[in-house]
Amino acid sequence: MIDITLENFESDLIRASLQQPVLLDIWAEWCGPCKALGPVLEKLEEEYAGRFVLAKVNADEQQEIAGQLSQMFGVRSIPFCVMFKGGQPVDGFVGVLPPEKIREFLDKHVPGEGEIQSEVEMLEAEHAVEEGDTESALALLEDALAKDPSNDEARFDLIKLLLEEGALDAAQAIFAPVASRATGPLAEQRVTAFGRFIDAFAAARQGRAPSELAEAITANKRDFAARFELAQLFFAAGRFTEAMDELLEIIMRDKAWNDEMARKTYVAILEVMSKPQPKPIPPKATAATGSSPDGKPKLEIAGKVEVHAANPVVDQYRRKLSMALF
Repeated sequence: MIDITLENFESDLIRASLQQPVLLDIWAEWCGPCKALGPVLEKLEEEYAGRFVLAKVNADEQQEIAGQLSQMFGVRSIPFCVMFKGGQPVDGFVGVLPPEKIREFLDKHVPGEGEIQSEVEMLEAEHAVEEGDTESALALLEDALAKDPSNDEARFDLIKLLLEEGALDAAQAIFAPVASRATGPLAEQRVTAFGRFIDAFAAARQGRAPSELAEAITANKRDFAARFELAQLFFAAGRFTEAMDELLEIIMRDKAWNDEMARKTYVAILEVMSKPQPKPIPPKATAATGSSPDGKPKLEIAGKVEVHAANPVVDQYRRKLSMALF
């Protein structure tokens, strides 16, 4: 349990919530219900064994913090608890709740033990890949997915590795639980992309040889079927830029060919090459930044989005696609 002030607001609350959820308890010495709730929260923090951090702020001593949060949530009484996650205040509750109700609240925001272990094993798998230890990486990703079947990035990383190893059947089995999310009006772009990746690998096993396809394209530049088949071969082999170069040739000559299959596959390749969106982070200045209308320092409650270094190849090929389409 930590006490929050203006001095440590950014480091111990906003930034800390990027690593794990932080529950902020707004209380006061004169508040009887606050004193009843406090020990319950402290006991739950121990029970959850590090899966969330309990922070407390004295409403009388830290009026700037308590006031802005109360205004944000439209709350005028204490005790008032606010859950911070990913650098943002995301939820809250007012008053003294029974422990089982607080557990229900926590369980909406606090990762389970399996989720935490899954994330750790996914990071270990990334390190194993960098070290060239594919066998260990596969085992770690399989275990990460078993511990948390909702960990999509572990699933996609595992599919990538399995395809690199030529294990199409295994990759299809790993994809099967999420396959339905790749179709219909609410299809998810990242899931769809990995479905196309698997389809390209399957098609590559049954198609013509690269030399035969090259001959067909040389004989007829508008042999889009042969060019698309060659792009699928490159996609399956992880030769992504070569695949997109072939797809661009189709798009520039006939955007609508085969229900826009060239464009759809091109977009899928960009998605497979891309990393998930970064988490939001708070500003790197002090917690009290900017000014309120009365001239006093204004507290930055929510985090801002960190801009990661872009992948220059992905950006380059996004621009190429944009130019080809317009």
